[in-house]
Amino acid sequence: MAENTGGATSRLLGTEGGRGDLERDGASGRPKEPWKGEFVKSIVYAGLDAIVTCFSLISSISATRYSSADVLVLGFSNLVADGISMGFGDFVSSSTEKDVAAKERAVTAWDVTNHSGTEQEELLRQYQALGMNINDATTVVNIFAKYKDILVDEKMMAHKGILPPDEADKPWKNGLVTFVTFLVFGSAPLLSFIILIPFTNSDSVKFVGACILSALALALLGIAKAKIAGQNYAFSMAITLFNGAIAAAAAYTLGSVLKDVAGVQD
Repeated sequence: MAENTGGATSRLLGTEGGRGDLERDGASGRPKEPWKGEFVKSIVYAGLDAIVTCFSLISSISATRYSSADVLVLGFSNLVADGISMGFGDFVSSSTEKDVAAKERAVTAWDVTNHSGTEQEELLRQYQALGMNINDATTVVNIFAKYKDILVDEKMMAHKGILPPDEADKPWKNGLVTFVTFLVFGSAPLLSFIILIPFTNSDSVKFVGACILSALALALLGIAKAKIAGQNYAFSMAITLFNGAIAAAAAYTLGSVLKDVAGVQD
């Protein structure tokens, strides 16, 4: 028995080694793996939302011809308020998602314990629907049936489409990362109104500077998103820049129109 196990292990390792040689030779055509990170979603989502939101606010304020001081006061106030809201929202949504997964696992564990036959039959049909023949599907289900925890997790993923809860996940960390990311990226458009103070009093020049800094921040975020997801850099940058441009143009146009409608004087 030990010899059989050793032989199977050797064959498996041999197969893995062969694949490794192919990858090193570049002959496998294996797609590039994305960067795996615990807070990828929070960073990308908060960063993009922060830049677009803050720059859109600056655009709408600039369209109404308010001063740089007004831009800074309203901009940073909105940035902090939105950052807190975004961070807390991420914390609540992550906590809820984790709680739902834990509840679903408890329900699935009870079903597996008290209705094992029915649950195994459902899993069997699920595997058949995915293309397994009846013999292979039966073998897989019978193996999983020997290990309750594995069967429960597999049932959750295959039948309900829910990943088992990870006790290592800390929702408060997601909220904190979202808050910090929002502040960092959202500050980029506002920096122009601070950096250019010693050099010019023109609000138009400062607004142009905000456009440039926003574009740079969006491009940087696009590069980061492409690196994380293994996407094309140029395409990812173009999408993020297009998103920011559309939002800013809409905000500037709406601010200008409402200014005329309300009769606000320059």
